[in-house]
Order: sequence, then C-alpha cells, then structure tokens
Amino acid sequence: MGLLVRELGEFGLIERLRAIVDRVDARSIVNIGDDAAVVRYDRPVVMTTDALVEGVHFRDDLIDMVSVGYKSLVASLSDVAAMGGQPLHAMVALALPFSEQVERLEAIYEGLADACRQYDVAVVGGDVVSTSGPLVVTVSVTGELLGEHPLLRSGAKVGDLVFVTGDVGGSAAYLHLRNQASSLLLSENDVWILQQKHIRPVPQLMAGRIFAQNAGCTSLNDVSDGLSSELHEIASASGVRLMIEADRIPTLPSVRHYARLAGVDALDFALYGGEDYQLVGTIDRTSAGIFLPLMQAYGVRISLIGQVKRGESGVYLQTNSGLKEIKKKGYDHFVVRDEHA
Repeated sequence: MGLLVRELGEFGLIERLRAIVDRVDARSIVNIGDDAAVVRYDRPVVMTTDALVEGVHFRDDLIDMVSVGYKSLVASLSDVAAMGGQPLHAMVALALPFSEQVERLEAIYEGLADACRQYDVAVVGGDVVSTSGPLVVTVSVTGELLGEHPLLRSGAKVGDLVFVTGDVGGSAAYLHLRNQASSLLLSENDVWILQQKHIRPVPQLMAGRIFAQNAGCTSLNDVSDGLSSELHEIASASGVRLMIEADRIPTLPSVRHYARLAGVDALDFALYGGEDYQLVGTIDRTSAGIFLPLMQAYGVRISLIGQVKRGESGVYLQTNSGLKEIKKKGYDHFVVRDEHA
C-alpha cells in the first residue's frame, strides 16, 4: 500500500500535484496558490467543464491513471474545439476518498501535464475535497474564440453537407472487446489501435481552428456521446433533417475486423459508442472546395457523410437495404442500463 491522501494532508497533496503541472504562462497574472487565478484574454472567452467519475467514466482495469489524466483534459478541449475556440487554461477539482493513494493522483497529474504540453494549455488552479464515494476528476477549460462568432449546433441549413472528422467507433469497440468473456482472435496490432482510441483520443483543435477562421461551417458539435446523439442535437437545434450515407461513415479497419469477429455491426460502434472526440457538423455546399484542401494540408481527415434536407427534424441512414430512421441513442447518464447487455 502506497502513501494515502489522509497521511499527506490537503496542502501537502496540493503542493505535490502543483509541482507536476506548474509551468510559465504569459497570459497568467495570478497562478496556482491564491484564492482564484487571474488571466488575460484579448477575445471573447469560451468556457466548459467535464467530470470523470471512477466506475462510470473509467475503470482501472481498462485504462491507466496517466491516461485518465490525459483524457480528462481532452474531453474539455474537444468542447472548446467544437465552439471554434483555442483552449488556454484549465482548472482541476478532485473529489477524493480518504483511502485514495497519492501515487494514483500523481499519475493522473502526469497525464494532465502531458496533455497540457501537447496542446499548449496551462493549469492555473482547482480544488481538492474529500468524499465517501468514488474518485472524481473535474476539469474546467477556458480559451479564446478564434472567429467572429462561436460555432453552434443550430446553424445547419437545407442544402448543406454533413461531415465528420477522423474516424468513429474505436473507443466503443475497445470497451466491447474488453467486456467479452471469451477471447477473440484479433491481432495484437488491432487491439493496440483500439486501445489507443479509448485511452489517448486526440481532440480536433486544428479542425476547429480551420472551421472558425474560414466562413462556410454552419454548425459544429463534438462526438463525445456517440455520432447518432450528436447528429440529433444538430438536427433538433437547427430544425432540419439529416440524411446520412452509411458507407461514408469513417471506421478503422481494426473496428471492422473486430466487429466481424464479434458478430456485431461496426456501425453500431460508430453511431452509438461515443468518446471519439471527433467533430461533426455541416458546411455550405460551396465551401467544400475550400475546407477539404485545407484539412488535407494540415493533416486533418474529414469525410462528407450526408446532406441536410427539408423536413421534420430527425436523422436518417441510407444503407444497402434502404432508408431507416436513426434513433437518438448514445451515452446518457440518466438512462437505466442493463448491466448484462
């Protein structure tokens, strides 16, 4: 048994964690150590927060604590990217059981520091409290709006094209794989690829920047709860119908390989899995010729997966067997789930 937080105390713990993420930031006037942080921004401010609860968002048999820290920041960075913003500062709040081990918390902060270095974000404050429940890591991120206006879910227009960045379904496929009782003959390389999609997702900050700084992106949303859920949010907010082509939804070969072995549809991972942290949205049809070359030039994958149509808001999927409506299904904290499903 390692050192416990109750043995170190609140202020001793804060100093140890502060040392891991402490860095010079030119925009910070007051950093960690006072009642509140003070930062300087030149443009409208984007703010978001996400909480990761042990046993709900992560399990230590599926993800290491360093990756928990990394992923806790990425979840909020993805939200900022979806608004067309540049993340700059983070605040971290920890709710800790008395029996929590300091080494696990230091590992979380190593992951946070790794993500901060990679995406040029500074941790400027936070809080530490005790709890009788599970470990909770809450990260709030602030940043600057890059364009003249925020990118919203509500701007999709009839005639627009629907797009998604990167690929979807990898994180869900990995969770499905790890929850199987029997071993499937998936290659080590495929397992590693799926694992990385779950534990080390990449926020689409460059794509968000391109959409924000070039006119033509009419709506944007991040894929955290599943592509189906995010598409429905755009359709509902914009009052439009989205027609999606199944064979255009980008999934990795590793996802398709696993789906075949498991006897499931790879599209289910892509549509309903979540935690891909890609961006989905709509662009004016005439802007496709601008965005596609720009994305390619900056190494961002983007797939055109459908169109915006007139009609009652909803999402429809065109498959080889015909057209079907996609239900709004994805991760929802307040839906009762069958633990054996």
